[in-house]
Amino acid sequence: MSMNDGIKIDGARVQRRGRGSATYAGIGGVGIIGLIVYFLLTGQMPDSSTFQGTENNNVTSADGADYSEECRTGADANAHTECWMVATAESLDAYWADALPAQTGTAYSQPSFVIFDGATVTGCGNATASIGPFYCPADQTVYLDISFFNQLETQFNTENSTLAQAYIVAHEFGHHLQNELGYLDRIERGDTGANSTQVRSELQADCLAGVWLRQASTTIDPESGEPFLVPPTEAELQTAIDAASAVGDDAIMENADLTVNTESFTHGSSEKRMQWLMRGYNGGSIASCDTWSVTTP
Repeated sequence: MSMNDGIKIDGARVQRRGRGSATYAGIGGVGIIGLIVYFLLTGQMPDSSTFQGTENNNVTSADGADYSEECRTGADANAHTECWMVATAESLDAYWADALPAQTGTAYSQPSFVIFDGATVTGCGNATASIGPFYCPADQTVYLDISFFNQLETQFNTENSTLAQAYIVAHEFGHHLQNELGYLDRIERGDTGANSTQVRSELQADCLAGVWLRQASTTIDPESGEPFLVPPTEAELQTAIDAASAVGDDAIMENADLTVNTESFTHGSSEKRMQWLMRGYNGGSIASCDTWSVTTP
């Protein structure tokens, strides 16, 4: 999948931060990998006291640094992963700025977006790349170390395609929408299992990502007047579905050589993650993504 070469993007949309060393993000962050594995190894959910690092002097934070010089066009996005992140964020902003108030009456506020290398300081505590991409509601920011994308192939045996990358980012933006709409307040701390509030939240974020994927190729860049994305092929869409499957609880447990335990689920099974991604894609609206009213999501 590609962006249209002629779109104009603003590299200042995404902040960049350098390498450091820290612990995992606190429980306030909504992440993919570290939360699951930590729970399985310790039998408890992490909290801010567990993961607030004391060696903060080892974490670098280059506030104000961005991608303004490197990322200016759709052609840049097609050539560089960081610029693809910028263009994806701007496409998400453009779509949800119209769709969120139109469908819910709630105005859209842009989340911040930080690409970091190794570790960074967040409003939810110190974070390392080990936890995977996550959204921190405390500072309304999406955090991502792009080395995670290589893990899709090396650890999860799924294609590291641009559409798979876009799905991951759209999922985290979905958590920001949940924060705006009050859904994150429904999550009960320590609540795990296939029918838990944590899983319902994650599946809804998958569904919201699917809504955007459906509309992305018709969402217009206001600066150039061109659609942000070229319409995806069926094969390209399948790579996003495969990525959703790869980050299911059962897939992560199996990749970590752990016994699959549905009572420990925090993000949903591979099957459910694919199902809700496609429910959003086929339904095309926030109303398609109500994981909270169904008996079993």
